Amino acid sequence: MSGKKLLIIGGVAGGASCAARARRLSENAEIIIFERGPYVSFANCGLPYHIGNIIKKEEDLLVASPELFHEWFNVEVRTDSNVLSINREKKEIKVKDLFSGDVYTEKYDALLLSPGSSPVKPKLEGIDLEGIFTLKNIPDARQIKKWIEEKHVKRAAVVGGGFIGLEMAENLKRLGIHVSVIEMQQHVMPAIDPEIAAFVHGHLETNGISLCLGSAVAGFKQEVNSVISVMLQSGKSIQADIVILSIGVRPEVQIAQDAGLLTGAMGGIVVDEYMRTNDESIWAVGDAVEAKDYVTNLQSLIPLAGPANRQGRIAAESIFGKSGNTSRFRGVQATAVCGVMGMTIASTGLSETIIKNHEKAGFKIPYEKIYLHPDHRASYYPDTKTMTIKLIFSKKDGKILGAQAVGLEGVEKRIDVIASMIQKNGTVFDLEETELCYAPQFGSAKDPVNVAGMIGANVLKGYSFIKHWEDLPKSNPYILDVRSPSEFRRGHIEGAVNIPLNSIRSRINEIPKEQDIWIYCLVGKRSYFASRILRQNGFNASNISGGYLLYAVAKDFMGLI
Repeated sequence: MSGKKLLIIGGVAGGASCAARARRLSENAEIIIFERGPYVSFANCGLPYHIGNIIKKEEDLLVASPELFHEWFNVEVRTDSNVLSINREKKEIKVKDLFSGDVYTEKYDALLLSPGSSPVKPKLEGIDLEGIFTLKNIPDARQIKKWIEEKHVKRAAVVGGGFIGLEMAENLKRLGIHVSVIEMQQHVMPAIDPEIAAFVHGHLETNGISLCLGSAVAGFKQEVNSVISVMLQSGKSIQADIVILSIGVRPEVQIAQDAGLLTGAMGGIVVDEYMRTNDESIWAVGDAVEAKDYVTNLQSLIPLAGPANRQGRIAAESIFGKSGNTSRFRGVQATAVCGVMGMTIASTGLSETIIKNHEKAGFKIPYEKIYLHPDHRASYYPDTKTMTIKLIFSKKDGKILGAQAVGLEGVEKRIDVIASMIQKNGTVFDLEETELCYAPQFGSAKDPVNVAGMIGANVLKGYSFIKHWEDLPKSNPYILDVRSPSEFRRGHIEGAVNIPLNSIRSRINEIPKEQDIWIYCLVGKRSYFASRILRQNGFNASNISGGYLLYAVAKDFMGLI
């Protein structure tokens, strides 16, 4: 393909990275990017923080300008250019210049599609009222900022409690605006499991953000003074001066479908591991494509910047790379992080919710899960914070399937390590042996990642038998609380018997051998020690993973209210 003509539809992450990589591989190729909007490469992940005045200058969001692409890479960028259609037989595209209105055609030898995704905007009553916004690009952010300033916004409703929704909630709150987050699911952050999201709920409410969960929006109504009533299916309504719709995105695939390119069951463009479509001259990357889930090998839609960048590079190598030396896209595992009001929420791989959904569809994944609440660094170092980690792994061989974590410090570091381990098909035994940096201000000699691996390894080796809180209602165990009497008095499980860990050996005759013994403490450490004592004395003892801390925060989501 050296010396040939590459046309790229769409910039931002996938298209821009493909253009830059393509130039590094071929100095002689003609490369043109067509961008429908006014900006070819901008940090859309930074938009909420520009609205919140953390990123003060709009120009700081611009990753690369058309001038930079020309000067550094000799790539031509045509902004405000809408590609109307693809003629595969003639190998040309039809383009409309949005400034002049002119329509023209452009030939290609290779074509890359990076059309991205568009915010979901359901057909609801009043959805097009003034004051209701979606956030995709810089002009959207500009309009939101203008509305806030001109209307002196005091109340905001954010519809959707995912990544962008929570980031917008934080930044609107930072501006002194009262924020209500409306989420049709029973919990925010649908990417993580409900009992982990419960920690987020408490944090949001503590920081003054109102939550309205489990009720979808039915419509919008204009009130006086530009006030908008957000009407819910529950019959409740919420008053707001501005509404931000953040209820997901859908892949922009119309131009691909019109050209006869294959789309899959998930709604995205079908590509191979080289990002090539069913047309040998056309590639596609980013939010618009279906990609293989790295853990399950099933197809998925993952609208994240990291995978889009990698896909752009791989497409460029597929077009211009040396024969036999071309990279392949391994797949996606949905590694993501979100910060809200000082709390970090991060995840990678499969959630338990996704696993159960796969099981309903006939794709069974035997798994086990563990919970732990480690400190983010040495406990004796000042201002150490506790995090909560959920690790999901294969019952068969300990292969890591996914992980989630929430906390105030050190969360993303641990999820990044586990994400890297998933890329190498790592197991809990690998986590157990992983060697990480240690100094008291940064971590512990047994890092939370190591501890997660040790707990998982103990389960698979038969040293630890675990139970889960959600299984309690359908069981009839002897519940043993091994915390101190003062802890027990402050709150405990109904029917639990309190025998502190330091009294287990001397009071072991009080514990019935004919019953299953379920043991808990605050976080699971003392109860593990107690289970080992009892197991070695002939008791059928198990440790309740996550301890009383998980129960206290998440009992509503585990059928325990």
